Amino acid sequence: MTTTSAPPATPAAPPAAERVDKDYPLSRVPAHSRQGWFGVLVVVGGFVFFTPTMVTGGQVAGAFGFGTFLLLCAVATAVLGLYISTLGAASARTGLSTVLISRLTLGRVGGKWASIVLGGTQIGWYGITVGIFANLLASALGWSESWPLAIFGGLLMATTAYWGFKGIEVLSWVSVPLMFALCIWITALSLDEAGGIGGLFATSGDSSITPGMAITMMIGTFISGGTQIGNWTRFARSARTAFLVCLGALLVVETAMLVFGGIGAIAFDEADFTTLLFTMGLAGLGVFMLTFNLWTTNDNAAYAFGVAGSELFGKADKRPFIIGGVIIGVALAVSGLADSMTMFLVTLGTVIPPLGGVIIGTFLFVWRRRDPGTDLDNVPAFIWPGIIAYLLGTAAAAFGSVTGIGSPAIQGVLVAVIAAPICHWVARSTRPAAVAASPAAPAPDAAQHANAQHTNAQNGAGE
Repeated sequence: MTTTSAPPATPAAPPAAERVDKDYPLSRVPAHSRQGWFGVLVVVGGFVFFTPTMVTGGQVAGAFGFGTFLLLCAVATAVLGLYISTLGAASARTGLSTVLISRLTLGRVGGKWASIVLGGTQIGWYGITVGIFANLLASALGWSESWPLAIFGGLLMATTAYWGFKGIEVLSWVSVPLMFALCIWITALSLDEAGGIGGLFATSGDSSITPGMAITMMIGTFISGGTQIGNWTRFARSARTAFLVCLGALLVVETAMLVFGGIGAIAFDEADFTTLLFTMGLAGLGVFMLTFNLWTTNDNAAYAFGVAGSELFGKADKRPFIIGGVIIGVALAVSGLADSMTMFLVTLGTVIPPLGGVIIGTFLFVWRRRDPGTDLDNVPAFIWPGIIAYLLGTAAAAFGSVTGIGSPAIQGVLVAVIAAPICHWVARSTRPAAVAASPAAPAPDAAQHANAQHTNAQNGAGE
């Protein structure tokens, strides 16, 4: 009698590997994925190298003598530098992107507003920048139609953002030195045209802009974009590194951009840097280098709306949202709608700086410069102290925009920074003792708490 044994069980097929986004759009960046200070510096430097800043510098320089212009630049850059550097430190400390840290300050549902407004504005600016690139290159080539260049440029500029942090770093390695070389060369030519340093300081402006408005213009050029600095500084190894890298980049690069634009405008009476290059007969070289600069600007924008989309829809992969946002941005550029969006986006920018103010106020005075260790999936739907502080800051900014009193961006940030700890204190004071808990969210689970403790211990030297 023979017995037949049952055939060996076929091992179950392993589950399909889930596609993992190494840029951690829905979680803290772990210690093993943090980057050295120089890599973060290169990315931040490329982000700050923003061509419209040069145009603003040219506009302001025409209203003042060169000495006064330098003083105003110093004030504006210092304010902007402290704001952006503190936000950068908060994201490095927590390992969270701007939209995720907004979830901890506004709530799981309340924080969606940050994803909508930050992601939406970046898609709009992406379309505007693509349009600038297409028109610039079409003019240089003598083409009457720019839409094929808009499609080509829009898709090309998305490639490095799709690659992630490393892609942006590689592009920044190319674009930043090229633009610095171009700006220094143009500055040297401008100095000759103006009669040297003495000739620059001998100039007087037309007083068409008040000093307060000048500072507002120079801060406003980059404060909305700078609010999203956490998307990149969350990869820094310590809060101190992030703070110093951001402050150094802002003080050097932002000042240089304003001064380069100002010198060119004084010497050649032309505030628009792109027009200046064409006037000087440097169209080919200018198009080549400005293309890299616009590319650097747009890959940061694409990365930002990709991360915002991941948070908004709860999908741990930014790449589908980069693709979708790029398609919308290119469509805006090709249709010409992007050209009419500039004022809308500038107006919408009023609601962005107060968000940074709430994050700063909460980080400094509520969390006391520590990672609260909150489990991101267990955040309350609405964190009312943060929301109220944000609304107060937005009201202050809107008041400045409507009345022309003060600087909308600055007062929106300051009011939100001050209101955040006050609102949390009031909330704790009125909360029954039995349910008093963390001001940000329920206590984290053990694993999340351990991760936060590790991050705090690692970053503690930066205190």
